[in-house]
Amino acid sequence: MATFELYRRSTIGMCLTETLDEMVENGTLGADLAIKVLVQFDKSMTEALETQVKSKVSIKGHLHTYRFCDNVWTFILQDALFKNEETQENVGHVKIVACDSKLLTQ
Repeated sequence: MATFELYRRSTIGMCLTETLDEMVENGTLGADLAIKVLVQFDKSMTEALETQVKSKVSIKGHLHTYRFCDNVWTFILQDALFKNEETQENVGHVKIVACDSKLLTQ
């Protein structure tokens, strides 16, 4: 299964990367093993989002910028309203990155 490295830029992904970098610098962990951990993180995040997330969210807001490059959409929204069945949340500025999931199965 192919994966995107998008989740490495999430809070948990950046913390994992920083921790692995420190462990490699200290000699606690080899660089090759650190890379394997990051690849497994990418696979695990993709699988968890595909199989465990059942919630749907609608998003409304002012589209400030959008771009499509290498089968990846990037949207910058201002004054966005995220709404699901239970709650809603206003966000002043949000960046959404979306990829075609069909590309992961190739």
